[in-house]
Amino acid sequence: MAAKYTHHEHLGHVVFITAAAAIGGFLFGYDSAVINGAVVGIQKYFQVGPVRTGFVVAIALLGSAVGAWAGGGLADRLGRTRTMQVAAGLFAISSIGQMLPFALWDLALWRVVAGFAIGMASVISPAYIAEVAPPAYRGRLGSFQQLAIVLGIAVSQLVNYLIVQLAGGNVNNDVWALQAWQWMLGACFVPALLYLVFALTIPESPRYLIMSGRTRKAREVLAEVEGEDVDLDARIAEIQHVLRTQRVPTVKDLRGPGSGLLPIVWIGITLSVFQQFVGINVIFYYSSVLWQSVGINQADSLLISFSSSIINIVGTFIAISLVDKIGRRPLLLIGSAGMTVALATASWAFSAGRVAGKSVTLPDPQGPIALVAANVFVLFFALSWGVVVWVLLGEMFPNRIRAAALGVAAGAQWIANWAITVSFPALAQWNLPATYAMYAFFALLSFLFVTKWVRETKGRKLEDMG
Repeated sequence: MAAKYTHHEHLGHVVFITAAAAIGGFLFGYDSAVINGAVVGIQKYFQVGPVRTGFVVAIALLGSAVGAWAGGGLADRLGRTRTMQVAAGLFAISSIGQMLPFALWDLALWRVVAGFAIGMASVISPAYIAEVAPPAYRGRLGSFQQLAIVLGIAVSQLVNYLIVQLAGGNVNNDVWALQAWQWMLGACFVPALLYLVFALTIPESPRYLIMSGRTRKAREVLAEVEGEDVDLDARIAEIQHVLRTQRVPTVKDLRGPGSGLLPIVWIGITLSVFQQFVGINVIFYYSSVLWQSVGINQADSLLISFSSSIINIVGTFIAISLVDKIGRRPLLLIGSAGMTVALATASWAFSAGRVAGKSVTLPDPQGPIALVAANVFVLFFALSWGVVVWVLLGEMFPNRIRAAALGVAAGAQWIANWAITVSFPALAQWNLPATYAMYAFFALLSFLFVTKWVRETKGRKLEDMG
């Protein structure tokens, strides 16, 4: 009976450590989506048009690309937990900087710093979780990261809504000497501080401890996370053997025939690009502007954004429960088909927009149809491409190139995200229905791409990929 209790106790401890590390994912979701509520406030406060607004919103993503690229190297030099502490510190400082900008370029600079921290967290948290999770629970514990991201998005939308309510329904109204949008950006300081506190309390990864010659400490941590009944000597020897024989793959290893990349790497890059080109982050970065542009007031538009985030969480749970049952390909195909129909419907509904003076309204039934279509799109994305692309990228590459190929595919994802984010304000001002028709076209292309190029990885050993 005592052994069972110890097992539960140690599993509870592992869940706690994993959840603490996944706060990096929560911050990733929170900080990247918090801008949604602040966009209109920034536009009015600094008197800027859609192109410069898009630049300020999207520039954080370029910081993220650099942070993701640098994060792995830092984690190997400083350690996993120390790197998390650095990311948390940068998050906290950038939150205060974004809250108190004296010019648009100053705000943009702090967004780059926040983006760099997001990029670091996006790499270090999943790597740490994979290194401390017992093999039997690795899949489920690994999905904590995606769950934390969607929770971060939802909480940021709820906080934005509450702040706007305090400000009397307008993001440019003052609340205690600062405008409401400034409080939205500053609120990220609280989860950043939590991340720092947890990163100071969780143990270092046993793999990093062995890598830096601290075998006794590694043994303690392994006993803590895998239980006393595991053969600790064998586990340490196994990790030492892997570290000795493992060669870190470089971009050179990804070269294929001619001067191009291996076909499997191109498939990974294309999956990453399609995941962004369907326009999902337009919903999370700009939905409050989108709904205001078709006649919905500020407070209600933020409430709609929050409801989209809840649908995103529901879809993520559906994906987690189905990905090992029905497989990766069927989920992607269901998602692509659903997104194509939903985006095409939204495009049709937006085409009915009527301009009256300076405001735009959507008549019935197109107004409610646009709302439902946007949320159906979020649901189909979350139960398919949102989770499955990350699962596939983690397992579709051969062992010898996995780390380098994953880095290239993730970099492509940040750049595609940046391209969609920076272009949306100008495209929406030019022609909102055509912009959504373009996203629908990409969703259709993603269906055809999966049908032809993506192989099922369910139930296959990582060693068999190639």
